[in-house]
Amino acid sequence: MRPFVGSVSTAKCELYPVPRETEPKVSARYTPPSKMHLVNYWTRTKRFFKEAVPTVEQQRLIALILIFCQGGITVSGSIVRVTGSGLGCPTWPQCQPGSLVPVEGAAPAIHQVIEFGNRLLTFVDSAAAGAAVIAMYMACRRPELRIYAWLNVAGIVLQAVIGGISVHLDLRWWSVALHFLPSMVLVWLACMLYARIKEPDDGTAQPRFPQAIRIIAVIATIALSVVLITGTMVTGSGVHSGDSGVGMEGRLDVDTESMAIAHAMCMYVYLIFTAITVFLLYKHRTPQETKKAGWVLIVCILIQWAVGVLQFYLGVPRWTVPFHIGMSAVVTGFTALLWAHGRHRVGGTPDLISGSPAGDDKYAVRQQSLNEERAAV
Repeated sequence: MRPFVGSVSTAKCELYPVPRETEPKVSARYTPPSKMHLVNYWTRTKRFFKEAVPTVEQQRLIALILIFCQGGITVSGSIVRVTGSGLGCPTWPQCQPGSLVPVEGAAPAIHQVIEFGNRLLTFVDSAAAGAAVIAMYMACRRPELRIYAWLNVAGIVLQAVIGGISVHLDLRWWSVALHFLPSMVLVWLACMLYARIKEPDDGTAQPRFPQAIRIIAVIATIALSVVLITGTMVTGSGVHSGDSGVGMEGRLDVDTESMAIAHAMCMYVYLIFTAITVFLLYKHRTPQETKKAGWVLIVCILIQWAVGVLQFYLGVPRWTVPFHIGMSAVVTGFTALLWAHGRHRVGGTPDLISGSPAGDDKYAVRQQSLNEERAAV
């Protein structure tokens, strides 16, 4: 009989094998979950901005938001003025010396909140303008649209500086006027961007109005500029200085009633030339959309006139000022839209999704990539 091969120890080794020494495995570099999440998010974000293409409708929505932001910040600025909160934050870029935010007891709380809130709206305005710039580049739009978008960004930066200067000058009337007028220019530029986005980039620009109508439209636009300037002079000579502690110091030393009458006369000139423009639009059989824009503008001018008359006879109640300022932005915006109708792009590639042939090519590549990813899943 053959002897039993093995032993208890051998059996135990078979039942409970002793791990053998092996070479250490080289593992991949460990990345904390939070860091991995940030890396993936950043990668996806870069890919989105590189590949995504906003449609014409999305671009116009961004431009429309920008219009409301540019006009809205003028209304908030007028609220600062009529509540006497202009120096609620007496320095700039800080709110109070040594603090970027309001400080309890440094000034009346309501004044600090109103002025600081108005300053914060600058960031909302900047975000809208930045989104417009990004959208124009993502859609590969023509230089004209990029310029309109960039001018809005530059104008917002300039406005922030002018606002700071006006605070350091204790709200001198001319500094406040210089703070308001560029806002109307920015409303105009935002409206031009909105109107031009829908035109194909590869179209050919052609005038839509006859020479006579274009000349009258130019005169009407100049009249609007004079109306806005004289309006700031009426405010500069009036009772709403912008801060409760400033009073009439630094105000425009002219008779407010006489200045208001001069302002009204300029408005009548503007209304007359606008009405002539709309009349000629009907005579020359321009598109219905153009005629509608003209009538809407006339209605807005009449509403603004009614508010101005109400202010004159009621002694400029505070509640009327933000409404009058807001209507100034509305009138300026519709004037810009009517102006934009004077030229349009004809021909070009029909039914462009992005408004640009290059943007549509990029859009097609993006859609193909997404379809391939869905098929792989």
